[in-house]
Amino acid sequence: QVQLVESGGGLVQAGGSLRLSCAASGRTFSSYAMAWFRQAPGKEREFVAAARRSGTSYADSVKGRFTISRDNAKNTVDLQMNTLKPEDTAVYYCAATSRFGINYATRDMDLWGKGTLVTVSS
Repeated sequence: QVQLVESGGGLVQAGGSLRLSCAASGRTFSSYAMAWFRQAPGKEREFVAAARRSGTSYADSVKGRFTISRDNAKNTVDLQMNTLKPEDTAVYYCAATSRFGINYATRDMDLWGKGTLVTVSS
């Protein structure tokens, strides 16, 4: 069974840090782009960060604060989130795609995890 499972969400004060982890199973994802998206209450799901062999990409809203990293041997991808803000509060989803030349729209992703909740208090 191919699946992505997120962990590491929780409640943190503004200015704090959290590290999310995504474990992939069921296939080898080394050739896939692995990404994080988030969805805040009442808003659409949005791209946060992605990592593939060619490099990493970040949404402008998280550049300089979030870092994505992956371990292909372990089939994991992490998101280190620093200097968190209340507007970072959302359910964070891990996603994977085998497609190239994409802009990381939600429709570009082939596989999704169920999400983990991050709440940043002011």
